[in-house]
Amino acid sequence: MKRDTRVNHPREITLPEGNRALVPPIHRSVKFTFPTIEDSLGPEARASGFEYTRDSNPTTRELELLCAELQGRDDGIAVATGMAAVWLVLLGTLEAGARIVIFVESYRPTRVAARRFLPRFGVEFSMLSIHDLAGIERELARPETKVVLFESPTNPLLHVADIGAIVDIAKRHDVTTILDNTFAGLHNHGQFAVDYYVHSLTKYANGHGDAMGGIVIADKARIKALRPQAVNLGATMDPGAAWLMLRGLKTYTLRYARHSENALAIAKYLATRPEVERVHYPGLPDHPGHALAKRQMEDFGGVLCFDLRSDEAGAWRFIDSLELFATTASLGSTESLVAPAKLYGAGDMSAEELEMSGIKPSTVRLAVGIEHVDDLIADLARAFDKWNERR
Repeated sequence: MKRDTRVNHPREITLPEGNRALVPPIHRSVKFTFPTIEDSLGPEARASGFEYTRDSNPTTRELELLCAELQGRDDGIAVATGMAAVWLVLLGTLEAGARIVIFVESYRPTRVAARRFLPRFGVEFSMLSIHDLAGIERELARPETKVVLFESPTNPLLHVADIGAIVDIAKRHDVTTILDNTFAGLHNHGQFAVDYYVHSLTKYANGHGDAMGGIVIADKARIKALRPQAVNLGATMDPGAAWLMLRGLKTYTLRYARHSENALAIAKYLATRPEVERVHYPGLPDHPGHALAKRQMEDFGGVLCFDLRSDEAGAWRFIDSLELFATTASLGSTESLVAPAKLYGAGDMSAEELEMSGIKPSTVRLAVGIEHVDDLIADLARAFDKWNERR
């Protein structure tokens, strides 16, 4: 075989029977083949074979099945980002003339999707508070309402939705439920009859801030119906990213427990500071959603917010004084992050909507990492000292 041919057709290494890699390989190939055309058309090939990575890929498929199992469902579709997952399920469940119900406490890009972009496709929206069960009943009873999209705990202020109540209302009115479960994680909320779960796998699943991805999780029938649209949209997760997600998931339960443990300790510390007006964390007994979150969740997550007794400029100065907390968006990584909640999460909201959401100019969001909590609290203490000196 000539060199020009050999470099394109290297010798294939086949492992002996029983010899396997403990870390599964990354299937980076875009294309897959079979010995014959007839083989490629057989029932096994059609059911579980691979042809083109936009359609499916062994590495990505492994991730889909693992995430679905963790969430207590049968199947999933992994895509390039968390918002790609949101858009996939929206486009797969809505059509012109329909209405979607969203919430003021939701993730900003989700609100933007519903308020700015969906109307272009003839889809209208209603936006309520996640706590307005009477309003939810009213809006879901409208014949044109087809979908309710919500999250719990919410981003950024950690409002806790009554998932059971919302799902029950939706079932009575034949409305599809979509739960953005990113904050709660893959191990929470599987006991509810939610139709679709979406996650940003960039966060707790990956856990290291070095890969982006999202997933839609549901029962097999719903995923089977949704997959052709996913393939056509082309928002495919790269197999390398899928491999990084799988690697991150090996330590998922350990990390999530540490995130939650650290966040609770920091929430308790912040509650003692005179500079803090209020701490928003469902793990605190005095949080309005504590009892509900305790019933619904195994743990309370790694994100919390607090309102400084300050204006916006003062909150920014406090944030700039932190050293271990990096100022940026996202969450679920090993390192701790901080963000001004209004600047990063409420740019699309009116003054009235801000009031409804509870976000203040002085609200600070912490995405707590897995560092030693003593060092994180010491960093916060130093920042308070610097902030008090400049007041």
